[in-house]
Amino acid sequence: MIKLFICKYLFSSKKTSNNIDEFRKLLAKSEYIIAISGAGISAESGIPTFRGIGSNVLYRNYDPMEILTPQAFKRDPSLVWEFHHYLRELVASKHPNPAHKTLADAEKILANHGKKLIVITQNIDGFHQTAGSSNVVELHGNLFKTRCTKCHTVEVNRDSPICEALRGKEMPDIEAVETRIPEEKLPRCMRCKGLLRPHVVWFGENLEIDVLESAHFHLENCDLCLVIGRASESIPSVFKEMLGSNTVY
Repeated sequence: MIKLFICKYLFSSKKTSNNIDEFRKLLAKSEYIIAISGAGISAESGIPTFRGIGSNVLYRNYDPMEILTPQAFKRDPSLVWEFHHYLRELVASKHPNPAHKTLADAEKILANHGKKLIVITQNIDGFHQTAGSSNVVELHGNLFKTRCTKCHTVEVNRDSPICEALRGKEMPDIEAVETRIPEEKLPRCMRCKGLLRPHVVWFGENLEIDVLESAHFHLENCDLCLVIGRASESIPSVFKEMLGSNTVY
């Protein structure tokens, strides 16, 4: 049954293989399965993508790729936090879709047969965990985690809003009034009062070493890799050389 579930969503695109029987055989003999997920899997839940087809998303006439950088945070932490507040509120209003739930169900069923299913995701919405997946490597962090810029403490925070000054500041419209929030009123660390930042990997930043090592470990040991919600050419370069013939897009 799980083979049918996975095939249903994996092969829904016209650009992917529709040889379901071959995939079933490959899945049946695999013991250590990796699913690499990207923005496409959450697009079905209503989460906008910022690259590729359909990525013409603007926030108050800003290109998100210009906001999601460490330089932007240093220059204008208020704008960056307002954008992340918008994303947090958006994600909080959405739900995992059948593809997320299929992977979560697959993990449990495969575990009952002594097999592993690990999700390596580039998404920051946490939908895999919400859907029930427990073996998840988040390459780019999580919208609902913060990291202190001073003491580097990482914590989960699902408060809405994360600080009072951000209340009502999530409007993405060009007409939205831009009144910068003083830095001292932005999210602060409960331990040292340092400025918090979202615990996500912005454009131009490197993946965290422990996360990268975890992903490498799983990819080195897997015997089947599924790529879901991403074009094959957009897989992170650090992984491309590790993906062998048993990779299904």
